[in-house]
Amino acid sequence: MARILTDIPDEDIEKLDALAKRQGKSRAAEIREAVKLHLIHNAENNDWIERWAGLWADRDDIPDGVEYQQAMREDRRPYEDI
Repeated sequence: MARILTDIPDEDIEKLDALAKRQGKSRAAEIREAVKLHLIHNAENNDWIERWAGLWADRDDIPDGVEYQQAMREDRRPYEDI
């Protein structure tokens, strides 16, 4: 792993440190993640599905898709009755 030196505005460093603290990560880990996401986002050969697959995997406020579909279909007649 290489080390680099870069100038970042003080206000961005403050925001970065606050984010790192909330996430329980180091400043360096947050910078590595940001660089990785930037490279993924700007890759020429990357398909958009690969770039964004699993984006909301850690979200607790989004219900399971299958459960949602089943709930939406509960009021429909069974196929046997058609």
